[in-house]
Amino acid sequence: MREIVILVPEVDIDQNVEIDVRINGRKKTLKYRIELLRWEGNNSEERVTTLRHKIVDYDKDWELVEIGAPTKNEIPIVFRKSIDD
Repeated sequence: MREIVILVPEVDIDQNVEIDVRINGRKKTLKYRIELLRWEGNNSEERVTTLRHKIVDYDKDWELVEIGAPTKNEIPIVFRKSIDD
């Protein structure tokens, strides 16, 4: 699927966002989930391990779309609900 960037209003973390679009006249609802992962440990290796486990163990009906810019204590992650074409 090709990607289109759409700016959405500020949402709370751990929220779902639904966007209705029409593709060749057919309506589809795209669902996104925004989560904030809090770091475990202080070094880079522990952070990578925490992130890796979150992604690998995540609900298989959702696919990873974006890993946001990390801060000292957390990192935002965006998932999209898998859709069947």
